[in-house]
Amino acid sequence: MEDFHIYRQVHMNNHPILERIAIGYSPMIDVQRNVMATRLTVFPLKPDVALDCADLLATVADVWTGDARRVSLNVASEPLLRDLMASQPSTNVMVEVPAFIAAEETSIQPLLELRERGNTLLLKGRPVNPLPREVLPCFRYSMVDVSEDRRSSAVPSTPGVVRTMEFVQSGVNTVEDVEASFRRGAKAVLGWPIEYADASMARKAVPSGIHTVVDLIQKVDREESVERIEAVLKTDPTLAFRLMRYINSPAFGLAVEISSFRHAIMMLGYARLKRWLALLLVTATDSAALRPMMFAAVRRGLIMEELVRSHGDETQRSELFICGVFSLLDRMLGQPFGELFESIPVHERVRDALVDGHGAYAPYVELVAAIEQASMFDLRAVSEALLLAPADVNRAVMAALGAAQEIQ
Repeated sequence: MEDFHIYRQVHMNNHPILERIAIGYSPMIDVQRNVMATRLTVFPLKPDVALDCADLLATVADVWTGDARRVSLNVASEPLLRDLMASQPSTNVMVEVPAFIAAEETSIQPLLELRERGNTLLLKGRPVNPLPREVLPCFRYSMVDVSEDRRSSAVPSTPGVVRTMEFVQSGVNTVEDVEASFRRGAKAVLGWPIEYADASMARKAVPSGIHTVVDLIQKVDREESVERIEAVLKTDPTLAFRLMRYINSPAFGLAVEISSFRHAIMMLGYARLKRWLALLLVTATDSAALRPMMFAAVRRGLIMEELVRSHGDETQRSELFICGVFSLLDRMLGQPFGELFESIPVHERVRDALVDGHGAYAPYVELVAAIEQASMFDLRAVSEALLLAPADVNRAVMAALGAAQEIQ
């Protein structure tokens, strides 16, 4: 696994643009609650410094490979966006274009060429003036904020307007917003309101598979015999399969295939096995409604681990991984952290961060939330408090997003 991470770090270190931008990410969730693409938001740290579009695309290509892995670029730099429109990105790269740029005559040819190449284009915002006739068919989706959606009864429709372009809804803040967006016909929603609780996140029955994983975590924490741990896993073949799949994924970078749970313990040891049981815990349900939270939880754990890879020891990396993975467990299971951790053993530093919101690991939870929300102010403030340079944060994000795709 270390070889895998070294490989990713070497590649990320080869991209100077990561020293000049800040990165945020969020998922595009479709009506089946699957992730149809990842949105990558790119902010220039210094607006007057030119950014290399070719380097940005090379950085993206290191993470999103193949047509099945789609990324939507939301570039908050007009010069960089214009360079992107004039470039030749891979066809799995979706490009978000503000309406005022799409309306310009100079944009017609670049947009036509991107469409001809097979790139998906998204129109951001409502045009003040009609778009050129040639440009409108270039856009597969419009990106509409929920507060400006004229499909809502709160916003009157324009008489005589017939909408033919599919839309992606942004600005959703609650689960109710998400459901309402899909009822209005949204193809997808941008992000997921994981920071908001509502009636649907009240206490719920915990799937039986989760009880099994908790039992395994407890036994691993107590370092019970391999035989006793293996006996528990044998009671749930589905979980056993999932664990073997995770351990044998390319993200682990193991030289040999793990063929049994006993073999996994021999190869990984109790400490490393516990962290992947933590990963299994947040993916041990087949609930479609929880898929976006699983998506976020896995990436949180990997990002927090990557943030200290260059200067933290294995214990710290493992604890931060578990802290990130568990950071949404209260919403997933409808129980407060204090109650959850009565049965799930975690280190005191993890408990302090998630139960009380303080301690050494709390700023890392704040940082990953700022990255998810693409909040430049919070991202910069927390990074500086942790003495992390922008390039360090960006490399951690990109390496983690790449690793998450290998796992899933």
